[in-house]
Amino acid sequence: MGIYSKLHILYIGLLRGRNDSMASGPGDTSIRKIQSTGGGTFTLSLPKQWVTSQHLKTSNSIRIDWRPSGALRLTPLEQDKRTLRTINFNLEHLPNESLFDHLMGAYIAGADVIRIRHDSKKKRTLSQQIRRFLRATRGFELYVEEDRLFELHCLLNTSDMPITSSLNRMYLQLSSAIRDILSVFEGDDPTFLDDLEERESEVDAMLHLIERQVRLLIDNYSIATKLNMTRIQSLESGNLARSLERMMDHAVLIGKNVHEHSAALGHRENNSSIKKLGEWQNALKELMINIRIRDANRIEEARTQLKMIQNDLKDHERALFQSDKKNSWMLVEHSVSESIRRLCAYARDFGETLINMNAYKGIRQDVEDVA
Repeated sequence: MGIYSKLHILYIGLLRGRNDSMASGPGDTSIRKIQSTGGGTFTLSLPKQWVTSQHLKTSNSIRIDWRPSGALRLTPLEQDKRTLRTINFNLEHLPNESLFDHLMGAYIAGADVIRIRHDSKKKRTLSQQIRRFLRATRGFELYVEEDRLFELHCLLNTSDMPITSSLNRMYLQLSSAIRDILSVFEGDDPTFLDDLEERESEVDAMLHLIERQVRLLIDNYSIATKLNMTRIQSLESGNLARSLERMMDHAVLIGKNVHEHSAALGHRENNSSIKKLGEWQNALKELMINIRIRDANRIEEARTQLKMIQNDLKDHERALFQSDKKNSWMLVEHSVSESIRRLCAYARDFGETLINMNAYKGIRQDVEDVA
């Protein structure tokens, strides 16, 4: 036996003598030394348990993914094949009237197939909850409907809809709602606001879709590659989506007040806060542009403008309370002013998330010498 073989056997024996050196399963770690095979090539042995668990054999291929952190991720190419994520619900084991919440949880968690086993006596009630779920999500269809079984399938590939496109759709719905609110306030047909709740539902559905994409992206590197987005970017995009969804909630509240109390808001003594909506809309537009261009100065200018609007609205509300006159229109005006302040707050959160994304992009990883 050659000297190299003897040294190799000795090295393996030393490794086996260390408790922390062999990775026996998920979550375990091992320490392995890089070997040089000559000609500028380096090799590193793989844990046998991992190779066995992945059903790999000699000559099988492994994808090596160089992460921004500097870490290498090893993935068998077989994992690139599409796998179906399936979840089963038995209605007898769920609390009453909770099916919709569990369906939404399964959707956001990334399930591709949802099976619901049930007592046929409750089929009609279940059908209502399932239809509600289908309206609230994107991509799912009812695939099987039997006496004791419903089966739902997702037909939308997660990587088909870029997250930035979903964010843009949310923004367009929000922006169009604000334009119609301003138009109706100025005297246009109030029926322009009749479909506000439908637009809100569309924004909610986009949020759920983004939350689903973020969870799948974190779990599957191939989805991250197809969406051209890192885990950090996807998490921050989820924060952007939540800010837009909350802004839409307040836009709907303002719209309802304009629709139902236009006379009160248009009172001749009222310097209505609705006039600030245009300024807020311009600032949000600037922030949306900076999802792509990431100009720190423009982001900060928009956030500063939003803060000024908030301060003006606080002064306006304080004046309402301090007024000697107490009129019903003041209650409606205060409600609208508060909602617009919330719009500004969530838009500033939106801008803060963009700043965080900028900071992450600019971080360098330098190795410091340890004395």
